[in-house]
Amino acid sequence: MALNEEAGTERVGSAEREDFGELMRKLHPVKSFVRRSARLDDRLQRAWDRYADHFLLSLPQGDRDLEVAAGFTFDRDFVRKAWGNDHDLIIEVGSGQGENVAAAAAAHPELNFLALEVYDPGVAHALLFAGRDGLENLRIAQVDAQEFFGHLGAGVAREIWTFFPDPWPKMRHHKRRIVQSGFAAQVRHALAEGGVWRIATDIEDYALHVHEVMDGDAGFENAGTITVSLPTEHVGKGNAEDAAALPHADFTESERFEGRVLTNFEKKGLAAGRVIHDFTYRRA
Repeated sequence: MALNEEAGTERVGSAEREDFGELMRKLHPVKSFVRRSARLDDRLQRAWDRYADHFLLSLPQGDRDLEVAAGFTFDRDFVRKAWGNDHDLIIEVGSGQGENVAAAAAAHPELNFLALEVYDPGVAHALLFAGRDGLENLRIAQVDAQEFFGHLGAGVAREIWTFFPDPWPKMRHHKRRIVQSGFAAQVRHALAEGGVWRIATDIEDYALHVHEVMDGDAGFENAGTITVSLPTEHVGKGNAEDAAALPHADFTESERFEGRVLTNFEKKGLAAGRVIHDFTYRRA
């Protein structure tokens, strides 16, 4: 590195900047969420205090917040110990307020469910549902899903759900969207043979993003049955209204997943006039 004596700082060349940037990306990978604190109200705090010991998974803590320790593997043996049975497992990535995963667990006692959530209120709501309704087939983990998926054993899950992930609408933030080729590879590894990744979004540009990432992935088959028309160029938060005037093309998507309950979040999207896009990608 050349020393800029006048400024008293080091001047970094372009190649060195690229190397440094790559190092920073490895040390601090792009996250699909922003960690924020939120105080629990009395009702949610009581739910946490009462039910966390039973329904919140205790995972070995990694070096950073919401990460698990290196060397830990979430495999079928761990599922048997944590759930006390050998039932098939469904993982919901980003369970929000827990409405959907709790309803699914109540409707399907023959299956195990794991809710992944980072935010305290969402975790507390899921704990409240699990404890109130006695959902012994539901467990919650407060972890960074992107990091956690690197610890999943091969074929550990029958299905993986990612419903209404953060759309990161600004163009410069699209790289933060959780549906990315690297995460898709981890999902495929975690899925059992014939397993599916179900995705839903009410953001048209995110739907295009999902198609770009997934339709060309040889590890998955698009199991959709309906045709939808989408713009073929991306828009950001500031110019989303321009999407209708862009060139469009036909894409294959799925009918609404009947196993997804109509949550308050989805109701708000429908009330705002947004179209829900459902995807079913089967492990090839």
